[in-house]
Amino acid sequence: MKTEEKSTNKKSSKSKYRQEFSGDHLFDYKDPASLMRFVSDGGKITPARISKLSLAQQKQVAAVVKKARNLCLIPNGMENYDNMTRSEAISPVPFEA
Repeated sequence: MKTEEKSTNKKSSKSKYRQEFSGDHLFDYKDPASLMRFVSDGGKITPARISKLSLAQQKQVAAVVKKARNLCLIPNGMENYDNMTRSEAISPVPFEA
């Protein structure tokens, strides 16, 4: 009997997930620099189709980002919103001396 060898000529296809994050990678809320990669300029968490994370990783990132926001380690929204640089409304009541 001849032993049949399996062909090792598989197509090399790109994975749809990020290579730098393994399946057992734990995201840490105490590292805001790495979490800002997953938050857009407007303050929204980037979706999985853009961030190239698996469903479990995306859920973990969302929970960690929310925890970091609650602890004020990363901003909640846009810079203008967070820094309160909007002009204040002028009161119609005149100033009294």
